[in-house]
Amino acid sequence: MKALVLGGGVVGVTTAYFLAQAGHEVTILEEKDGLGLEASAGNAGIVAPGHSFAWASPAAPAMLLRSLRGDETAIRVRLTADPQLYAWGLRFLRECMPARARRNTLIKLRLCQYSQRVMNELVRAEGIDYHAVAKGALYLYRDPALLGAGIKKMALLAEHGQKQEILDPAGVAKLDPVFEPVRGKIAGAIRDLGDSSGDSHLFTERLGAFCRDRLGVTIKLGARVTALRTGGDRIDAVVTTDGPLTADSYVLALGVGSAGVARTAGVSLPIYPAKGYSSTFPLRPGGLAPTVPGVDEQWLVGWSRLGDRLRLTSTAEFAGYDWGWTPRDFNNILRFARDVFPDAVDFDRGEYRACLRPMTPDGPPILGLGRYRNLFFNCGHGHMGWTMACGTARIVADLMSGRMPELDLDGLTPRR
Repeated sequence: MKALVLGGGVVGVTTAYFLAQAGHEVTILEEKDGLGLEASAGNAGIVAPGHSFAWASPAAPAMLLRSLRGDETAIRVRLTADPQLYAWGLRFLRECMPARARRNTLIKLRLCQYSQRVMNELVRAEGIDYHAVAKGALYLYRDPALLGAGIKKMALLAEHGQKQEILDPAGVAKLDPVFEPVRGKIAGAIRDLGDSSGDSHLFTERLGAFCRDRLGVTIKLGARVTALRTGGDRIDAVVTTDGPLTADSYVLALGVGSAGVARTAGVSLPIYPAKGYSSTFPLRPGGLAPTVPGVDEQWLVGWSRLGDRLRLTSTAEFAGYDWGWTPRDFNNILRFARDVFPDAVDFDRGEYRACLRPMTPDGPPILGLGRYRNLFFNCGHGHMGWTMACGTARIVADLMSGRMPELDLDGLTPRR
């Protein structure tokens, strides 16, 4: 079977890998001049089944209201004249009910755990080096009351297979000496022992090169997908800036671009961009830098070591398809880093960017077939594309190859 994978991020490239492994003739179409240059290059770097909570939660509406008043919040909204924002937002608010939030969290957790196993198998089999750090992840609290609430919250994941330990400030500092000078500023942490981190952009580049050189995958860069041509219950061609291209089957893995391209075929996908802010700093020679990845649970700042750099990310802003940023957008990141990691990096040489995460209202991605018999979805991964990519790629490749996926797809298909 000839397959076109639309999108060259970590989701598209891993899909191409599993399709090629199954014997299909695969071409990746990527708009940029390299693989993994959008959200795959701007995430926190954490492979985090231990942080699988749905963003649509009982706490989210109050946070959004505070953001409308101008408060600095981890999830915020900028009102625009975009009707898609309001339609998506209403669906998001519906998912904030406790029972729905719990169900969505467990669907995400099941997928993330599966994806982590698949990723580990892939890395062992192909020897992909991507600055992996396998020391678990720290979910850090600086307020004792919030730590107590976090322990109760994390118990849901522990009940469903995540191995955790609760650390006091001394335990946090013993695990990672970067916290020794600031022990008095933290209340403790929950460590998920199975989480890890790594450079998803490097992973995507190196897996893409493996697919090209060892599996015969064709990679077309600078090819922007603009539309889908339909005929009956099938996709006949993909319209690109290089002209129309045809295949037997197609995979839609365009991140935040998936919804717009799907609309050209009359398909409505509930995907809306959530802007995140990402900064990367070179490590300071002789400085004390973190070795274990983690998330500050107050400001939702995530961090991880990527070789000789430190990546920090924060915020989910619903503001449409806007890639712009201002220095103010990095206030939370810099305030946290200067407070907790003051000697870790050269703050004068930071690289800053915004990236758009493809969010669904409920949180899980959209996988499998919709109304067209040869158009497969692998999109809507939100802030967990790096964690979910290998699992969703294998699921979609299994479906396209006529195999039953290993994972129950309840809550993951277009009709859920």
